[in-house]
Amino acid sequence: MRYEVFLSLRYLFSRRKYSFLSFTTLISVAGVAVGVMALIVVIAVMSGFDADLKEKITGTNAHLFIESFEGMKNPEAVMKDLELIPEIMGSSPFIHGQVMVVTNGLVQGVLLRGIDPKREPSVTRIQSYVVEGSFALEKGDILLGSELAHKLNIGLGEKLRLLSSSRTKGEEFRVAGIFHSGMYDYDLNLVLVSLEDAQHLFDMDGRVGGVTARVHDMYQVERVKEKLRTHLGPSYRVVTWIELNRNLFGALALEKSAMFVILSLIVCVACFNIAGSLLMTVMEKTKDIGILKAIGSSDRSIHFIFSLQGFLIGLSGTLIGVLGGFGLCAILKRYPFIRLPQDVYYIERLPVQIQWDDSFFIAFAAMAISWLATLYPAWRASRLDPVEALRYE
Repeated sequence: MRYEVFLSLRYLFSRRKYSFLSFTTLISVAGVAVGVMALIVVIAVMSGFDADLKEKITGTNAHLFIESFEGMKNPEAVMKDLELIPEIMGSSPFIHGQVMVVTNGLVQGVLLRGIDPKREPSVTRIQSYVVEGSFALEKGDILLGSELAHKLNIGLGEKLRLLSSSRTKGEEFRVAGIFHSGMYDYDLNLVLVSLEDAQHLFDMDGRVGGVTARVHDMYQVERVKEKLRTHLGPSYRVVTWIELNRNLFGALALEKSAMFVILSLIVCVACFNIAGSLLMTVMEKTKDIGILKAIGSSDRSIHFIFSLQGFLIGLSGTLIGVLGGFGLCAILKRYPFIRLPQDVYYIERLPVQIQWDDSFFIAFAAMAISWLATLYPAWRASRLDPVEALRYE
């Protein structure tokens, strides 16, 4: 073992004359540990929130929307063209429109989606979200979100009326099922009817709004979109699920970056403690440094002794913080004791998803900041004049 490493470890773990230095070292380790743990937990929660939100969005909506500017008269031909593209798993026709729901003296504006019940499971997971009733939409049937059903105080088999811009007198529908996606916005503002009922409600004359499609890798939709634009031509408009939610995902990414910067300040404050602790150690070990330099130790060796000591403090805090962060994430994931208001956060529970690359970056950044905090104290130690250090010894 090199003598620099031996001395660094000895200074770090040996009992000191001034117990205050040991206390500041423990505070430095604890500060780095708390900062790293907080960063790992918060970034894991933000990543889990992002992943959970994307899963709910793509579970209720398709990955791609292919629309015609004047409505699509022959969706079957478009769906046959989509079958030629290997990245696409399935497709289904749809109609979107705003309607008013009237029942029990209550009125609520919602988004109506007309679907083909047989094809829809190939593009969304809405069928698996049905908690009451049936997904098989017959003529005159409607599927409501759980929050909307609760707000309207309506249950299975009961009747309601839908008003559209084309049918101001409205059409009567029977509640055939209730779905619960776990996303408050969809559960409150989305209703589903059969494609034929939607065509009649909006006077579509056999046309549909467009075709939805699902791809194997939802993060490759931009590449599939470019292929579709070339394949289908300029008469069709192709929109991805990412484009429809770009502002939301941009806000989430910005919030994640802001939380990282803010919580990194905890690590920076802890690293100031490391610098202060090392400066006091240098003052305490002035005689030792003078003797080492007098017997031939170089400035570089002295610098290495104290920079290694500070780095070991940062490394200890980082390891404790990483283990504590992973442990707390495991507890939060296993025991969802923190519940969230759905009308604010869209989800019911606090999601946790550890991103290994983020965790590695956090640990690396903490150790790098800890090492930077050692540079000035180690430089001061290396520049110490042995004559001045031993003058009064």
